[in-house]
Amino acid sequence: MMGKQSHNQQKLFHYTVRLEQRIPQKHQLRQIREMIDFDFVYHEVKDCYGYNGNVSIPPPIILKMMLLLVVYNVRSERELMDTIPFRLDWLWFLGYDLEDEIPNHSVLSKARTRWGVHTFKSFFERVVWQCVESGLVEGSKLFMDASLIDANASNNSVVDKKQLKRHLNESYQVFEERLDEGADENTTPANSRYVSKTDPDAAVTRQGSGRSKLRYKTHRGVDARCEVITTTSVTAGSRDDGALFEEIIESHEHNTHKSVTTAVADSKYGTIDNFLASYDRGIKAHMPSIEETHRGSGRRKDIFSKEDFTYNPDDDTFTCPAGNILKRKNYSKERQHYEYRASSKVCACCQVRADCTRAKNGRTLKRHRRQHALDSMLSIAHGHDAKRDLKTRMHLSERSFAHAGRYGYKRARWRRLWRMEIQDFLIAAIQNIQILIKHMKPRVESAVRTLGNHTRLLLQGMQRISGFISRTTSHLCNTPGLNHSQSF
Repeated sequence: MMGKQSHNQQKLFHYTVRLEQRIPQKHQLRQIREMIDFDFVYHEVKDCYGYNGNVSIPPPIILKMMLLLVVYNVRSERELMDTIPFRLDWLWFLGYDLEDEIPNHSVLSKARTRWGVHTFKSFFERVVWQCVESGLVEGSKLFMDASLIDANASNNSVVDKKQLKRHLNESYQVFEERLDEGADENTTPANSRYVSKTDPDAAVTRQGSGRSKLRYKTHRGVDARCEVITTTSVTAGSRDDGALFEEIIESHEHNTHKSVTTAVADSKYGTIDNFLASYDRGIKAHMPSIEETHRGSGRRKDIFSKEDFTYNPDDDTFTCPAGNILKRKNYSKERQHYEYRASSKVCACCQVRADCTRAKNGRTLKRHRRQHALDSMLSIAHGHDAKRDLKTRMHLSERSFAHAGRYGYKRARWRRLWRMEIQDFLIAAIQNIQILIKHMKPRVESAVRTLGNHTRLLLQGMQRISGFISRTTSHLCNTPGLNHSQSF
């Protein structure tokens, strides 16, 4: 028989509704709540609140709200607050009940301003350390990469300083001061001539043959064992990848308490400074040389490479393919290299000049002051282990950034560099939490199964002992001539 929906009045009271019973055991928010301690934030932000006035929303709830904002990639904080009353899992995760009042969306922006970047950085570092304690981080081999992020600003907001008529626009000075306000050493515009009015920290950056956009750049260090993000940093989009090489290593060692022995990165990190820094730190640099990568391109196309010249250590000279001698001439203090060249008359009448140089004064070679250290590092970079690690890095780094795309990392939620750092720390922390849940859950289930097996064996042993005692008692009771009152 077909049933029909009744139109009875809804119940006024619900006595049996418990959110705890309505959240599945395998729900990711339940796993996050059981695995992550959010109460640490009380200590982190205690100096940000006074002792009088209105009582604030508990800091752990605010942190959880920001986590929900990123985990579910909610478009705005207004939408987050509007959605919370309709999501039982969100209410349970935040510790709210059905009748509790949801705060205004402005509490999140105020908390970010009040707490600053340090609180979210501390949250990320705590998650990394939890991964280390769980055995998910090996630590000795670090994979580095960087990726561009579109800023939350339009290209129409970009202005050209030189085209502004300062003497006709009295408000220009005020505008320029506002652009410079809050700038620090991490703010590196692609060109100081072009600045965005809405987000001055973002840089006009072009990726490949695409269109120039306002962008930021996130720099990551990833451990290979379980792909845990051990360090992350955000800069303007124009900042060179290799400029943060040592900073990434130091941050990784600080967060994991493990020393880096091998650094794996692409050719953008393969600068002379980074190779020498690796040499001084005793680190194997598995990364191609940026000089070798660009060799044979531009003005150097179809001309002899540096390897075609022979260095003579006895007299500190080079011999060119034509047999001419290049002697040491100058020394650059800034770049710490010597310059070698032959006389202009010899180069002018050389038969292979067209294949050697296009310069008017002849071919010039450069040799670094610490060339022996560079040669040893380059030999390591050309080895079999380095080539294997570079292939691993290509998949590992792309996978890490691809997973971050689920949480909206490709576009900035907010404006200014310090807010981008907060977004970056939250996304990286969430990715590590997902890795923690993925790898720790089988261990917990295995421990439960082991405990269950031990309990079963213990019960079986107790049953056997109970049966033995019962059989012994029955035998004694049935033995003739035995005084049963004295048998025990």
